[in-house]
Amino acid sequence: MHHNRPPLGVTRRQSLQTMGTGLGVLGLAGILSREGALADAPQPVEQLSPLAPKVAHFAPRAKRVIHLFMNGGPSQVDTFDPKPELDKYNGKRPPSANLKTERKTGGLMKSPFKFAKYGESGIEVSELFPQVATCIDDICVVRSMHTNIPNHEPSLLMMNSGETQPTRPAMGSWLLYGLGTENQNLPGYMVLCPGKPVVGPQLWSNSFLPGIFQGTHINHSNIDPKKVIRHINNGYLTRASQREQLDLLKRMNELHLERRGGRDNPLEARIESLEMAFRMQTEAQEVFDLNQETKGTRSDYGSGQFANACLAARRLVERGVRMVQVYYGNGQPWDDHGNIKLHRDKAKNVDQPIAALLRDLKARDLLDDTLVIWGGEFGRTPVAENSNGRDHNHHGFTVWLAGGGVKGGMTYGATDEFGFAAVEKKVHVHDLHATILHLMGLDHERLTFRYSGRDFRLTDVYGSVVRDIIA
Repeated sequence: MHHNRPPLGVTRRQSLQTMGTGLGVLGLAGILSREGALADAPQPVEQLSPLAPKVAHFAPRAKRVIHLFMNGGPSQVDTFDPKPELDKYNGKRPPSANLKTERKTGGLMKSPFKFAKYGESGIEVSELFPQVATCIDDICVVRSMHTNIPNHEPSLLMMNSGETQPTRPAMGSWLLYGLGTENQNLPGYMVLCPGKPVVGPQLWSNSFLPGIFQGTHINHSNIDPKKVIRHINNGYLTRASQREQLDLLKRMNELHLERRGGRDNPLEARIESLEMAFRMQTEAQEVFDLNQETKGTRSDYGSGQFANACLAARRLVERGVRMVQVYYGNGQPWDDHGNIKLHRDKAKNVDQPIAALLRDLKARDLLDDTLVIWGGEFGRTPVAENSNGRDHNHHGFTVWLAGGGVKGGMTYGATDEFGFAAVEKKVHVHDLHATILHLMGLDHERLTFRYSGRDFRLTDVYGSVVRDIIA
């Protein structure tokens, strides 16, 4: 289809590039309209925004999601899936421990970590997570997860988007598309990672969904409220100058829309993104100012990048952000091929903050409708690699869920006697996604988007809701 050129002999992109402003000023249109500063004020953002809250398919159990992502793949047999048989058969390789993985491995290797029972449920948890263990009665441990490929890149994509290739929207994008977000002054899908995991931005991509549904990456390696989101402030123009630019942009956009029949959804989405950028100038800085918390709360979460991210995640969901993803670190830090004892260092960094997050959400009456998910892209082998390490394992691994309509104090499914493969009540990643959407009030078979001649969904043509774990 032929499109007419915009007026003035330049494109909107060229105009914006030559204005020399930060994104923030462009959002003044929404603010000024609500203040009555524009004569022909548009509808309120709440009525126009594609991110406005939408009605779910059915009554949701959860309103928001916090995904604690242990990128690299933590070992299930060293964390939440104890296997005493590993002690008995240490160094041996029976037929059932001969499953194919990515590289050549050795005999079975017992866990160097002790397990103990916790809570009224008596669920066994590794010594790596003594504080999370105190919250075990609020946690559902799914021990029968499995995925498709024992390789980071496709498994990361599968866990985040339901497909091993970088062609599908992330789960957070689907949630925004289906439900919108409760706070129009903050991105509805935020990704906290100090750097970037393997694959990078494709893990929070909107793909073929409109760009407004893409995840917003925050590098929280050093949380400075004024710098945590780059280019959000404009320190160069007066309010009068900003108004002149906005008037010009508004006129250009109106002419563009008129020449195209009065509607242009991509343009409207772009305008909304720019308006959000302005609204974020104040609220985003406030939400990432962790010093507003009490000394007691800061102490409960502890110190460090992951602790700060967990506290920020609570502040974000408290303000209506739909999904917050917290990556443990840059790259693939849980990928302990050489020495599984290095899990201790990572666990020490996350144990206290995770437990504090669960307790904090519960104390604020947020846990009941906030779904917390913990896990990586796959697990690790019970057999040894490089003497003391463990290889990637897609046959069986563990994730756990808490809050958001999930039964606490229970385990679901099981791996074999050595923890190699899921054998009882198996849960594929598609099933996990279907369950998460269900808890959020969305039917995974009805949440679709038409693209390239077919209807796509997060779970593709697979997935079943794991109803036994729903309270």
